[in-house]
Amino acid sequence: MHQLNWQKSSFSNDQANCVEIASAGELVYIRESDDPTTIVTTTRAKLNAWINGAKAGEFDHFTA
Repeated sequence: MHQLNWQKSSFSNDQANCVEIASAGELVYIRESDDPTTIVTTTRAKLNAWINGAKAGEFDHFTA
């Protein structure tokens, strides 16, 4: 995992709301930069499905 090229979201801020993402092959890794030991692993296809759902507002009720 240390060899991965982690990219921080441009929406991250100084209030510990930092999300980072990296990929290797078909796998995508997501973590919080303030707790890098917890990593969510998914595939590119599943992440794209989730992103499309988020763009469509399917998860807005979680943040309201």
